[in-house]
Amino acid sequence: MDFLEVLSWACIVFTVGMFSTGLTDLKKMRATQSAESVQFLPFLTTCLNNLGWLYYGLLKHDGTVILVNAIGASLQSLYIFTYLIYAINKRRVAIQTLVMVCVLCVAWVYFSVILPHGESQLSQLGLFCSVFTVSMYLSPLTDLVEIVRTHSVERLSFSLTVATFFTSASWTLYGLQLQDYYIMVPNTPGIITSLIRFFLFWRFGAVSKDKPSYKLLQI
Repeated sequence: MDFLEVLSWACIVFTVGMFSTGLTDLKKMRATQSAESVQFLPFLTTCLNNLGWLYYGLLKHDGTVILVNAIGASLQSLYIFTYLIYAINKRRVAIQTLVMVCVLCVAWVYFSVILPHGESQLSQLGLFCSVFTVSMYLSPLTDLVEIVRTHSVERLSFSLTVATFFTSASWTLYGLQLQDYYIMVPNTPGIITSLIRFFLFWRFGAVSKDKPSYKLLQI
């Protein structure tokens, strides 16, 4: 087994493990028959991210990217469907889901119909997915500011931080090995934000018992 194959398996195992953290929220919704304590947008944006990278993997014929994001998109769809069942404000959730579907349709028309097939199509899709992934990694930074202000790491999940670090590192090395900067670059912020979280855990006390928390997971 060569180094690239090892990295491929690491990407699959760590990323699917991260996507599976949403099962905690799914169980919570079923147990309480309510979705009030669960955030919906992370499911929606992660699903959109997965579908974008799935298309990228299909165009590039990358089995690792295809497999990971097919599983990710399926899990996010399950979480979205479950949320729709237990949400009190179903109209708001339905509108947000409809907006995502519209964005997907517009993106599909642009990348599949308007753009000529080939390198231009692949590079523009890769750039779009990279920017979207980076924005998702940077979005929780406001939480980190609040943690510094309150000197409390209660809202952070240590296990999720560890998973994010290993997943981001695996994809960064995988992209570097393939010389695919669209995969490598957007995962670098995941390493950086994970290291910041590790510092916050060290700086503001021992790790408390993890509270179920579902946040974005990249590629």
